[in-house]
Amino acid sequence: VVAVGGGVACFAGEGSPLNKVVGVGFGGVPDAAEWERVEAAYAEVGVPVQVELAHVADPRIGAELTARGYRLVGFENVLGLRLAGRNWAAASGVEVRRDEGDGFDEWLDVVVDGFATPDESGPGHEEFPREAIATVMRDMAGIGDTRRYVAYRDGVPAGGASMRIDDGIAALAGAATIPAHRRNGVQSALLATRLAEAAAHGCDLAVITTQPASKSQQNAQSCGFALLYTRAILTKLDS
Repeated sequence: VVAVGGGVACFAGEGSPLNKVVGVGFGGVPDAAEWERVEAAYAEVGVPVQVELAHVADPRIGAELTARGYRLVGFENVLGLRLAGRNWAAASGVEVRRDEGDGFDEWLDVVVDGFATPDESGPGHEEFPREAIATVMRDMAGIGDTRRYVAYRDGVPAGGASMRIDDGIAALAGAATIPAHRRNGVQSALLATRLAEAAAHGCDLAVITTQPASKSQQNAQSCGFALLYTRAILTKLDS
């Protein structure tokens, strides 16, 4: 992890979804020498540079990156929801259980299976090897107050998700549905369960990241989430 422009440049291993520059632009504008150091670090490990640039960051950064040969490959939306005064009804036909530790392998399998087969109805800009997904999910499940959930249809594991609570904010992540169970309310049930638990825990705000125009974004908006900001994904493939 290397600090750059108020954010960090991360490398977590070959093929990892965490190989990216995040949060840049909230602590100044990196100069050319800083970008050269970042690019050299990624080149040393043989990984293309990928920058997630929030639209609320300093706009000079986007101009600098395109001048350096970066190209736009996609977007991500970060949505938020105030939890006070809201209720979420349990979805019918889907049972959601929180994994207290003994079901970790089941949770990991169902989440990795879901992520390894992207939903064709939603746009995306990248895919990752199954083992890389499993490694990230396993590592992130152990960070802070992270909670894991498995959804069942007819008693069969159909999907999974996670939620990390920190300082009154519930970060919803890791949501995936096995292809055979999609379009059956699995993600809606996982959303409702996590939001209800976050509110009961005293959280003020829930946040979630989605692909624009995806089914995940539609599900979040149906629960009341609104757009906070958009991240442009830029890469420099010749790094």
